[in-house]
Amino acid sequence: MGQVSASSSTIVTAEPQRVLDAIADYETVRPRILSAHYRDYKVLEGGKGAGTVAEWTLQATEKRSRNVHAVVTVSDSMVTERDSNSTLVTTWTVSPSGEGSSVTVRTTWKGAGGVPGFFEGIFAPLGLKKIQAEVLENLKRELG
Repeated sequence: MGQVSASSSTIVTAEPQRVLDAIADYETVRPRILSAHYRDYKVLEGGKGAGTVAEWTLQATEKRSRNVHAVVTVSDSMVTERDSNSTLVTTWTVSPSGEGSSVTVRTTWKGAGGVPGFFEGIFAPLGLKKIQAEVLENLKRELG
């Protein structure tokens, strides 16, 4: 069982604190920036920042979905979502970049073992990167 990860980045023309606040806003901003791969999204506790608990189903492919129960922590430049149902962890990192901000979203999890794990390690990150890129584009549009 190996570690699997997918990461995508973009530049947003907004100051880092504004970007971080938007990413940590699970009540208003998050539902607007999620791609069609996310369904049944709901906030269970909080809604903004640390302590927020949200749930959704990530439909990665037609046959592969994951029910996520995310518990959120926030630091100076990072929003972290830890899935209580699995080893899935998604980290959003924001840093200054020129006139705006660099935003990187990275998702990691412990993959399956054996041959299925081998293929998961190759193909799952490719699909997840496309989903991440779409959410990042939606974030850029939201903050544009």
